[in-house]
Amino acid sequence: MLPIKILGTGIYAPGKAIDNNELKKLAAIDFDEEKTEKKLGIYRRHIARLNNIKETTADFATKAGEAALADAGIEAKDVGLIIVATDTPEYISPSTAILVQGRLQGEEKWTASFDVNASCASFSIALDMAVYQLFSRNDLTNALVIGVYNMPAFLRPDDAFGWSIFADGAGAFVLQKSENTERGYIGGLQLTDGTQWDFIGIYSGGSRNPITNEMLEKNEYGLQNLKPLPGDRNVRLWPWVAAKAFEKYNIKAHEIDHFLFTQINRSVIEKVMETLGQPLHKTTCIMQDYGYTGSGCIPMAFHHAVAQSRIRRGNKVMMIASGAGLAVSCNLLVY
Repeated sequence: MLPIKILGTGIYAPGKAIDNNELKKLAAIDFDEEKTEKKLGIYRRHIARLNNIKETTADFATKAGEAALADAGIEAKDVGLIIVATDTPEYISPSTAILVQGRLQGEEKWTASFDVNASCASFSIALDMAVYQLFSRNDLTNALVIGVYNMPAFLRPDDAFGWSIFADGAGAFVLQKSENTERGYIGGLQLTDGTQWDFIGIYSGGSRNPITNEMLEKNEYGLQNLKPLPGDRNVRLWPWVAAKAFEKYNIKAHEIDHFLFTQINRSVIEKVMETLGQPLHKTTCIMQDYGYTGSGCIPMAFHHAVAQSRIRRGNKVMMIASGAGLAVSCNLLVY
């Protein structure tokens, strides 16, 4: 186990919560409210765009980072590594992490700042990277890892599916080297299948498909669903990934005190916990209050679990995140 601890956590979601009925009015859309609530578990969400709040990805990330630093009791100047995990960046370039560094530290610093984009698995992968950077570098003591999502900024006005699911939010961890060998990072693993790149994503605005008037007229911009996603994807993948992690790190399912999964579908999480043979009280869901916040959802759920004493110091935690592309990542740690 690597002696890297989570020193503090923080979250941010813009504006007041918008329930499903109000969402229909604000976005001028219609969707199956009962299915969204009963199957997906989504009742409310925060969307800056619909609340007329002039904030975007870098704002969410900065505020979550500030909250985590305050919780950790350290100053921004003491952070030597900032990673922002997102597939909805402020700009294509420069990285969102560089903007966040400028806002938090306010000057030229010996700080490594960069983004990780592996769709909704970004935070889990960024966490793994940050741990190993801290462990291997003598000049690093503290790191700030932020998962942030602003997919509503990329939704087309007529995308009823997108508006009903996706929301804004950010969660952050402050990591620190520790001398306590009983707490720390057990390890992680990642799975990728790039042949599945053309299911769902933001395919416009990059070098392949620069934005043109013709593209806008054809409604071929923003978030696009090119192919239907396999309905059993996460039900199949998450237990498989968990089993691989159990084998790799010689841990049994019952030894895990708390499980956290990508917060897109409550019924899927319930099925996965049943497959793992674990009671539902050993997981936390937040989609009922935040909708789906992509790379922000795992650290946001972790923050709430800690605040509610569902995760306590000394607990073993497994986090599994998956996203389009396909990218899946797992983290095992002792909080």
